[in-house]
Amino acid sequence: MKKVINFLFTSLLPSDFKRQAKIISCRNVLIYFFFQRIIGINRNAPWPVHWSSKVISPEKIIKKSYRPFPGYMIGQYIQAVNGIHIGYGVRIGPGAKLISANHNIYDYALHDDAPPIIIGDNCWIGANVIILPGVKLGTHVVVAAGAVVTRSFEEDDIVLAGVPAKVIKKLELYQGELGYDNEGI
Repeated sequence: MKKVINFLFTSLLPSDFKRQAKIISCRNVLIYFFFQRIIGINRNAPWPVHWSSKVISPEKIIKKSYRPFPGYMIGQYIQAVNGIHIGYGVRIGPGAKLISANHNIYDYALHDDAPPIIIGDNCWIGANVIILPGVKLGTHVVVAAGAVVTRSFEEDDIVLAGVPAKVIKKLELYQGELGYDNEGI
């Protein structure tokens, strides 16, 4: 069976699938491919998106590297009407909501203009976090599970928590890999 899967990935599928398989496994690429390309759930996103997640305006998401895959984790809602910029080495937890535009209060069919959400390098967005329009996060910002980020925190090496989010801890410099290049994993 592994030989058949390897044959499929090396000869029949585009190089993008091969790259994804190195990150999330052949099995997950095939499952996500089925839900996105055959069933049509999140078909507009060019990266793997979980079938229980929703990605709106993926063309307005700018990522510094191939990863992360916004919407990959269960139950994420990624709304990029005003744009989302994501740095290197960012992790986004299950149930996270990144909302870049509010509805206009006089016409709910319209969205208000706002600056894009900007997430710095090596940030960790915990489970069920909500990040609202125009928020900027510095480098190595950890947002605790369940936090609601309503304003920018451009300071580096901090932990945010609460509703609304506030700084609860200062961190030492990030120790891990400092990011990914556009071709690497």
